[in-house]
Amino acid sequence: MDGISDVAVGVKRGSEELSMYNSPTSGMSSISDGASNGSDSKKLRVEEAPPSRVIHIRKLPNEASEAEVIALGLPFGKVTNILTLKGKNQAFLEMGTEEAAITMVNYYTTVTPHIRNVPVFIQYSNHKELKTDAGNQRTQAVLQAVSAVQSPSSDVQEVLAAASSPVLRIIIDNMFYPVTLDVLQQIFSKFGTVMKIITFTKNNQFQALLQFSDPVNAQQAKLALDGQNIYNSCCTLRIDFSKLVNLNVKYNNDKSRDYTRPELPAGDGQPSLDPTVAAAFSKDSSSLLGKIPGALNPLSAAAAAAAAAGRVALAGQAGSSGVLLVSNLNEEMVTPQSLFTLFGVYGDVQRVKILYNKKDSALIQMSDSNQAQLAMSHLNGQKMYGKIIRVTLSKHQTVALPRDGLDDQGLTKDYANSPLHRFKKPGSKNFQNIFPPSATLHLSNIPQDVTEDDLRLLFSNAGGTVKAFKFFQDRKMALIQMSTVEEAIQALIDLHNYNMGGNQHLRVSFSKSTI
Repeated sequence: MDGISDVAVGVKRGSEELSMYNSPTSGMSSISDGASNGSDSKKLRVEEAPPSRVIHIRKLPNEASEAEVIALGLPFGKVTNILTLKGKNQAFLEMGTEEAAITMVNYYTTVTPHIRNVPVFIQYSNHKELKTDAGNQRTQAVLQAVSAVQSPSSDVQEVLAAASSPVLRIIIDNMFYPVTLDVLQQIFSKFGTVMKIITFTKNNQFQALLQFSDPVNAQQAKLALDGQNIYNSCCTLRIDFSKLVNLNVKYNNDKSRDYTRPELPAGDGQPSLDPTVAAAFSKDSSSLLGKIPGALNPLSAAAAAAAAAGRVALAGQAGSSGVLLVSNLNEEMVTPQSLFTLFGVYGDVQRVKILYNKKDSALIQMSDSNQAQLAMSHLNGQKMYGKIIRVTLSKHQTVALPRDGLDDQGLTKDYANSPLHRFKKPGSKNFQNIFPPSATLHLSNIPQDVTEDDLRLLFSNAGGTVKAFKFFQDRKMALIQMSTVEEAIQALIDLHNYNMGGNQHLRVSFSKSTI
C-alpha cells in the first residue's frame, strides 16, 4: 500500500479547488479549519451543497493513505477519481454515479466513518467532477491497485458478480435486545426499496430473509452493513445472499411482511403489531435513535423503551435473571450507593446487597434481564476504586431484603422507588445515550451561573485530573475529559446528582465524544 500513497497531490489544480471553499458564499465550510473540531466547523457552513458524485472528506489523520480514503467509497460503487490535499487533511473522492455518492453520504450520516480510528467528516462537494491532470494516470493506477488488493472475502467486483439475487439472508449475533421486523426494514430501506421480510428462529438464532426491489440495492446493503452492530456493542448483522430470488409471504404480522400487499391477513394465532410499537415505528425519521458509534440507529425512542422494558421477550433469554453478581470490589470503599450510581448508567437498579460474609462481592438487581446484560457487557473488567471488577449474571432471581428488625449494617438497600432512575420514562432520551465507560463525561442540568472553573475544581477535587473542558452553546450542558477512564468512573460515582445549589442537581453520564 505504501508505494501508492502519494497520488495526485502535486496537481496544480489543487490550489484552485481550494479557493472556492474558502469563499464565504460558496455554501461549504471553510476548509482551512484543520485544527478545529467537527462542531466548530459546522458553524461556518452556510448551507449544504446539493448532491454531487464528488464527495468532500475532511479531518483526515495526517498519515492517511489514498488507499484508505478510496476504501470509504468502495462499498457503495465504483470510485473513479481521487484528489488528496495533504497539508489540509482533506480529500475529494469522485464516485462513478451520483446515486452511489448519495447512498454513501446517507450511510455515513448514520454511522460515523473512521480512518485509523479517527472520525472523518463527509459531505457533498460543490464540484460535479474532479479534473486532475498531471496525476491522472497514477490516480487510476492507485484505484486499480486498491481494487485488486481487496481481500477475496470483500472483493467488491467478486461480490457483485456472485450476487444477482435481490434477497439477503440475515443472521443476528450477540442479540441482547429484541430485533423486530420493523427495525430491519428501517435499517435496510436506507439502501433501496424493501419489498418483503420473513423472520424466523433457526439453531437458536434469530434470522431473516429480506427482499429488495433490485439486486444492486441488496449488494450495497450487504457491503455496507455486514458486520455492523444495530445497537452499541451488540446485535451484530451477518449478511449473505440467499439462493432464493423471490419470497412468498402469506401473512402480514410481526413475523413476516409483504410491503407491496397491505391487504394480506395477519394469520391464525399470530398477533399483528402492538399498536404502541407500530405507532413508534411509523413516526418520521427525525424521532430515530441518536447516532450511536458503530450502531445503525434504527429504533425510535418509544420502541427502544418498549424493548428495554422487556415487553418483547428475548429469544432464548426469557427466563434469565435481572440479578448481577459483582466481585473483586474494593471492600474498604464500596457502598450500595456507589454501585447504584455506576450500574444505574445502564439500567434502573432496584436493590443492592453487599454480601455480609464476603464484602468484596455484591448482588445487584436490575429492572430486567436486558438491563443486566447491558450493565454486564459495559462494566465487566472496568476499574472501580483501584480494582478491576468482575460482573456476571447471578443464579438468583431477586435480591432479598433483610428480615424486619435485622440490622445488616446498611449493606442492603432498596432503590425501587428512587427518583434517580434514568430509564423509568418510556421514550426517555436517556435510552439514546448509553455508552461504554470513557474518560469523557457528559454533564447536564448545569445552573446558568456556574463557570468552567467551578466545574474543573469540582471534578479535580473528586481525585482526578481534568484534561479538557467544553461547554455546549446553551451552557446547560458540557463535556469534561478526565485523564483516565477510572478517574471518570470515580467522578461519575461522586458527582452524579451533586447539588449545585438552587435545588439543581448535576447529571453525569459517559460520553461517546472526545474534546
